Amino acid sequence: MHIALIYNIRHAKPNLDDPQYIKEAEFDEPGTIAGISEALERLGHKVYHIEADEDAYEKLKILKSRIDLVFNIAEGMHGADREAQIPAMLEMLQIPYTGPKPIGYALALHKAMAKDVMRAYGIPTPWGIVIKRVEQLSADLIHEYPVIAKPLSEGSSKGIRAKNLAHNFEDLREITRGLIEEGGHQVLIEEFLTGREFTVAMIGNPVRVLPIIEITFDDLPDTMPKFEHQESKWLYDNPEIGVDPLVCPAQISQDLQYAIEQNCTEAFLVLGMADWARFDVRLDTDGIPRILEVNCPPGIIPDPNQNSRFPRAAFSAGLSYDQMIEEILQSACMRYGIAYVSEMKLVEELATEVSSADFVIV
Repeated sequence: MHIALIYNIRHAKPNLDDPQYIKEAEFDEPGTIAGISEALERLGHKVYHIEADEDAYEKLKILKSRIDLVFNIAEGMHGADREAQIPAMLEMLQIPYTGPKPIGYALALHKAMAKDVMRAYGIPTPWGIVIKRVEQLSADLIHEYPVIAKPLSEGSSKGIRAKNLAHNFEDLREITRGLIEEGGHQVLIEEFLTGREFTVAMIGNPVRVLPIIEITFDDLPDTMPKFEHQESKWLYDNPEIGVDPLVCPAQISQDLQYAIEQNCTEAFLVLGMADWARFDVRLDTDGIPRILEVNCPPGIIPDPNQNSRFPRAAFSAGLSYDQMIEEILQSACMRYGIAYVSEMKLVEELATEVSSADFVIV
């Protein structure tokens, strides 16, 4: 197949004090883009590279007659609906692509709307309110602490710092003010769940749940709150630290595993996901799993020494990185009615035929 890999690339070096790095936090490292491209090539596909910048539409229009499918890991450039930008272009050009329709991407990035949809279908999720201006925030809106304040439409823990956990109204007001002033964000103020945290990778058509990952926080400094924030990721996602916060498969009861899998599968369907996604889940004080948010496209760093969640779950399920990429492609092809044959599959079939053949030595 001829496949266009479309992406946003990170140009700034990792540095929490660099505004350019913070701006590009959701974008992929060059090594990740190269790893995906190499996997596609090992599967026997011809790969075209497209950076999802302001010229992306024209690039796609030019390539339209030459490509069969787009492998989409683009985050988009601007605005709260940015993850829907490339899928909308592809819909206009009638080019098949991996992942959900534009509305699925837009809904997933708008944390409050995603919660509203899940709540309407009875899927457990923490309560939350959206604040556009700090003047809207009053003490009577919050009945129980702690709560966490986060940008409404950001991914990769962007804008979520350790200091965002508020234990009283005064702190919450200052955190909210800071978020609005720093980036002009609408702010989601959400119930903070104190239980164990999990992340759930889902793949395929029909979708299946890969082994559940528990994210532990035991190795964080005592001064850091125990949830995923930019500082914790800075520590945990650095292989040089030598800390592995992930337990995969998670050591949980069958009942809890079933509840998490059922909730995430239903959320995958009602939020309009397709081919792949990853859900963040946390337990409340009663041990009930509640979905925090959905990540699509999820990060897929090829290096197994990095704590990239989706590949980690795939590896635990017995998939190689290439097989993981291939299953995403197969799922998309099935939705579009595209016949899928990979070089890897042809080699496997040929090897099977050779091993089962009857040989006569003369």
